[in-house]
This record gives sequence, C-alpha cells and structure tokens, in this order.
Amino acid sequence: MSLGLEDPYARTDPVVAEQRPPGSRTARWRRYLGVPALLALVCVGVVVFVAFADLDDVERRLLTFDGLRTATLVHLELVGLSTLLVIVLAVPLGILVSRPWARRLTPVVVGLGNIAQSVPSLGVIVLFAILFAPGFGGAVVALVVYAFLPILRNTIVGLQQIDPFVVESARGMGMSSNRVLREIELPLAVPVILAGVRTAAVIGVGTATIGALTNAGGLGSVVYGGIVQSRTPVIVVASILTAVLALLVDHVLGVAEDVLRPRGL
Repeated sequence: MSLGLEDPYARTDPVVAEQRPPGSRTARWRRYLGVPALLALVCVGVVVFVAFADLDDVERRLLTFDGLRTATLVHLELVGLSTLLVIVLAVPLGILVSRPWARRLTPVVVGLGNIAQSVPSLGVIVLFAILFAPGFGGAVVALVVYAFLPILRNTIVGLQQIDPFVVESARGMGMSSNRVLREIELPLAVPVILAGVRTAAVIGVGTATIGALTNAGGLGSVVYGGIVQSRTPVIVVASILTAVLALLVDHVLGVAEDVLRPRGL
C-alpha cells in the first residue's frame, strides 16, 4: 500500500536506462555499410562505362581492367605505407614533446612540420625524387613528410587537452608516469589522434596522384597518361576512382575512430 511517499533517488525504470535504443545497432551498421555500398555502385558504373562506351584503341589500352586494378593497388600501397610510417614517427614524437620536461621543444617541432606542409606537394615530391631517386621509395618519403604535421599536431593537442586533474588523480593513486600515459592519457587522446590519421591518409590519397610524375605509379599514372594522350574519358575514369578511394579511406578510418573511441566520450 502506497502512502504517496516516493524515494526521489529511486530508479523507476532501470531496464530502459541501461539499454540502448532498439534500432541503434541496426542504424550503426547501416551507417558503416552505406558509404561502401554507394562507392561500390559508382565503381560498377565505371566498369559498365568502360565496357560499353565507344572508346578508341588508345583509351582501351589505358583503361584495361588489369591496369586499373594494378594502379589502384599501387596507390593503396603508397598511401598505406606512408601513413603507417607517419604514425610510427609522429605519434611518439608528439608524446615526447607533450611531456612537461620537453614542452619547450613543441614550437620548434611544430614549426618544422609547418614548413613541410607549406611547401607545395609537387615541390615536395619532386625534391625527394631527386634526393632518393624517382620511383616508389621517393614518393613514400615525400608523402611521409607532407602528411607528418596533421598526426603530430593532433597527438600533441589530444594529450594537452586532457584535464590535468585526471592525470594528478591517477598519480595520487600511485600510478607511474608511464602507466598514466598508457592507461589514461593515450586512451583519452585516441579520438583526436585518429582524426589526425584520417586527415593525413586522405591528404595522402590526393598527393600520391602527383607521384606519377616521378614514376611512382598509382592512379596518377592513368590520369597523366590521359593528359598526355589528350583522352578525356581516361582522365575522368581515373579521377573518379581516385575520389572513390579517398572517400573509402576516409570512411574506413572514420569507422575505426568510432569503434576505438573509449566509452563515454
């Protein structure tokens, strides 16, 4: 029998409070798979166009299925390897200069990254092609230099934006500095760091196209072949595939950013 007195702190509907909305998982998977499905339709449209369009012999030679597949794989290798190298180099450096004893070095390190970013991408690729010989290796080094700043800056910002009270509380509980970095700071900085990786990878997809001028291969070689031969269909097809690749890389890294984001953020 109720006397009309209720505990204001009592939870009246714990099941509803604990569970996610019914369609949240379905909506998430739709969001994850929607963009790849759309990009796949675009690729199918490109294949249909190449198969049935009235192309001359030069255009057919430049737009073979094996040639486009090889160029796409080389493009992915350029972007993937350069992005991985940037992560290996920029994230530890960002962690280093975010430590209290090394923060005076932050303006110098970021300034060097700004210099590399401010140079036109064509100039960076040509410069490193001269230094390291034209080809795949020189293009990878150039992409590493050009994409270094976004990951470095986001690593520094991600670590600096953590509430100092959280770090001090962890140290007050007896955690060492390395353990605080590993278990507190890095997990909280993951979303910002991954946003930098996402930016760097998308920049790499576009910049790698210019690598064809130094014999690095990739979809840029198809674009360049279409320009040299004055074949607009070749340029359009290769440009569409490059855009599809950039959107796909951006989407995949966006999904990774969502999945790896710590709960509660």
